[in-house]
Amino acid sequence: MDLAVILITAGVITVVFKWLKQPLVLGYILAGFFIGPYFPWFPAVKDATNVHVWSDIGIVFLMFALGLEFSIKKLKKVGATGAITALTELAIMFLVGNAVGHLLGFSDMSCIFLGCMLSISSTAIIVKSFDDLKLKQQNFTSTVTAVLVVEDIVAVLLLVVLSTVSVSRTFDGGELVMSMVKLAFFLIVWFVFGIYLIPTFLRWMRKYMTEETLLLVAVGLCFGMVVLAAKAGFSTALGAFVMGAILAETIEADVIHRLITPLKNLFSAVFFVSVGMLIQPAVLGQKWWAILVIALSIILFKTTAATTGVLLSGKPLKTAVQSGFCFCQIGEFSFIIAGLGNSFHVIDPDLYAVIVSVSILTTFVTPYMIKGALPFYNWLEPKVPERVMQRIDEYSAHSRGGEDNGNSIQTFLKKHLGNVLLYGVILTAISLLSIGLLRPFLDRLFVDLKIPQIWSRLVGLIATLSLMAPFLWAVAVKGVSRKHIKEMFDTYRFSQAVVIPVLVLRYFVALFTVGVVVAGYVDIAVGFLMVIAVIVVAVVLFSRRADGFYSQIEDRFTKNFNSRQAQASFHIPAGMENEFAMERLRMTPASPLAGLTLQQAQLRERYGANVVTLERGDSIIDLPGKDTLMMPYDVLTVIGTDEQVSAIRADITKEADMLVHDHSDHEMHMYRYHVEAGGPLCGLAIRQAAFGQKHNAMIIAIERGGQRIVNPDRDTVLLHDDTLWFVSPDQLTVAGFEKKMVEI
Repeated sequence: MDLAVILITAGVITVVFKWLKQPLVLGYILAGFFIGPYFPWFPAVKDATNVHVWSDIGIVFLMFALGLEFSIKKLKKVGATGAITALTELAIMFLVGNAVGHLLGFSDMSCIFLGCMLSISSTAIIVKSFDDLKLKQQNFTSTVTAVLVVEDIVAVLLLVVLSTVSVSRTFDGGELVMSMVKLAFFLIVWFVFGIYLIPTFLRWMRKYMTEETLLLVAVGLCFGMVVLAAKAGFSTALGAFVMGAILAETIEADVIHRLITPLKNLFSAVFFVSVGMLIQPAVLGQKWWAILVIALSIILFKTTAATTGVLLSGKPLKTAVQSGFCFCQIGEFSFIIAGLGNSFHVIDPDLYAVIVSVSILTTFVTPYMIKGALPFYNWLEPKVPERVMQRIDEYSAHSRGGEDNGNSIQTFLKKHLGNVLLYGVILTAISLLSIGLLRPFLDRLFVDLKIPQIWSRLVGLIATLSLMAPFLWAVAVKGVSRKHIKEMFDTYRFSQAVVIPVLVLRYFVALFTVGVVVAGYVDIAVGFLMVIAVIVVAVVLFSRRADGFYSQIEDRFTKNFNSRQAQASFHIPAGMENEFAMERLRMTPASPLAGLTLQQAQLRERYGANVVTLERGDSIIDLPGKDTLMMPYDVLTVIGTDEQVSAIRADITKEADMLVHDHSDHEMHMYRYHVEAGGPLCGLAIRQAAFGQKHNAMIIAIERGGQRIVNPDRDTVLLHDDTLWFVSPDQLTVAGFEKKMVEI
C-alpha cells in the first residue's frame, strides 16, 4: 500500500510539474510532503522503514549510473581539478558553517557539526538535475562529478573524525590517517582486481548473453560491491560508484546503462519522495530565521567557494561558473552527519530538523541555479576587467601545459613510488586473503582428510608465493633501467640521495610481504623466516617465468582497461585532448537528422563537427561519404571541439516531445469486391489491375471456392466469383463498379 501511495502520488504531481516545465525532482519532493506524516489531509505512508530501504536502493542506482557515465580515465583526467575544488570548498564552508552557527546561537560542538554538514553537496540531487535538464554530456559536468566523488570520500573521513570527537571530545589524527590509508587501499584493490576480472568474465559470457542475463549480472555486481563497501566501513554509494566506474571500461557499458535506467528512475523517485516526507511545517514556522540564514549562506558562499576552487584548478571562467552554480545545496551526507550528532547527544536538538528543512529548500533552488549559470556568466564576462580575464586565461593555459621530458627526478619519483604503492597494495591484499581465508580453509580440509597440518600450511604457502611471484617481480624489478639511472646520476646533482632510497624501498616491500606470508603459515624464528624470504625473492627476481607471467597479466589488464576505448575509431593524442572531443552518439528516431544524407545534413557547415565512422548493425562505415544515409539507431562517431560536439549531440540524440502518440484518428478503409464474368477485373492478374497506382489501394486477400488466399502473389489471375478484400487510406469511389464494392 505504501509503495502504491508513493508512486501514484509522485506520478500525478510530476505530470503537473512536467506541464509547468519545472524540474521533476521538485515534484517528487512535493509529493513526499503530501504523503508524509506532517500533512494530515492525505493518505500517509505507514512504514517509514521500508521507504528508507527503497530510498537507499535509489541512491545505489543513481551512483551506479553515474559511475557508468564517468569512467576511471575521466576521473584521472579531472582528478586534480576535483581534489582542488572540493578541498577549497570544504575549507571555506567549514569556516562559514562555524561562523553562521555561532551567529545563530548554537553550541560549539553544534557549530563544528554544522560546518561539516554545509561542506558536503548532494550527489543525488545534482545528478538528477543533470538528467532533468539534459546536461549530462556537457563539458563542465565531468568536473562537477569529480568534485562530488572527492566530497563523498572526504565525507567518509569526516564521519570517522566526528565519531571520535563526539566520544572523546578530542581529535585523533592517527585514526584519520588510518582511515585514509584504508580507503586508498580498498579503492586500489577494487579497481585493479575489478578491471582484471570483470571484463574478462563478461567477454567469456558474451555469446550466452541476453538483455535479461546482462541486467541480472550487472545489478548483481553492483550490489556485490555495495556489500563489500559496507563491510569495509564505507558508504554504499561509494561502492555503487566504484562498480559503475569499473563497468564503464567495458564495451557493455552503454547497454548496461540503458537497461538499468528504468530501475534508476523508479527507485530514485522513491528516494526524493522520502526526502519530501521529512518536511516539517512546524519547524519551518518556528525556525524560519535560522533556516533562511543557513540556506542563503549555502547558496551564496558554497557557490562562490566552488567557483573559486574550479578557477584555482586551472579551468576557464565559464567552466568555473557553470560548475560552481551546481554546488548550492546539501544532502544525504548532511543528514547522516546530523544523525550522528543526535545519536551522541552532542548537538542542539533542533539542528537536525533545521538541516533537513535547509536541504529541501536548497534542493528546490538547485535546478534554477544550474539553469541560471550560463546567463550569469554571459552577464558577468563583459564586466570583468580585460586584464583579469587575460590573467585567468593565462593561468588556465599554464595549468594545462607543463609537460616534462620524462627524465626528471620528479618523474622518477612519481613512476617508482606509484609502482611501489600499486603493487604493494596488491601484494598486501593477496597476503591478507591468503592468511584470512585460504589458510583456515586448507586447515579444515586437511583435518577432514586426516592429513598432518604441516602439509596444509606448505600447500598454502607455495600457492600464495606462486600467486605473488609476478607482482614481487614487478614491485622490485619492473622499470629499473641501469642505463637510465646512470644518466640521472650524470645529469642531476645529489640524485643518488633520491634514487638509491627508492630502489631500497622497492626491495624492502618485496622482502617484507614475503616475510609476512611465511610468518602467517610457519611458526619459526624471525631470522629463519627472513632467510627464506631472501631466497624466495632472489629466485623470483631472476625468474624469466615470473617476468613472462607478469607480462601476460599486464597485457590482460591493459586490454580490459582499454576495451571500451578500443571501440573508438582512433585515439586523440594526449597533446590534442584539450582541443578535440570525440564521442559515439546513437541517433534517435526523433532526430531531425534521421533520414538525411551527410550532404543534406551539412554537419560541418551547421555544427563544425565531422562524422568519422557510422555503425549500423554489425557493419561499420569508415569516413562515410556525402551520400551516406543516416538512419535511426545508427551510432555516429563525431569529432570536434567540446562546443561543436555538444551542439550536434542535442540534435542527434533528440527525444520525442511525447513518449506515446495517439494515431486513432488515422484509419485505413477496408473494402470487399465481388468479381463478375465480363467485369473490368475478370481475367486480369493483380499486377495488371494496378490497384496501387490507380486507386491507392492494396489487395490483402482473395476468397475463391470457399478458401481464402492471404497476401496473394502479384501474378495471381482474378477469376469469376472471386471476392477481393483490399484496403486504402482513401474513401474509394471506383468508376464502373461502385455498386459491387462494399466498405467494411
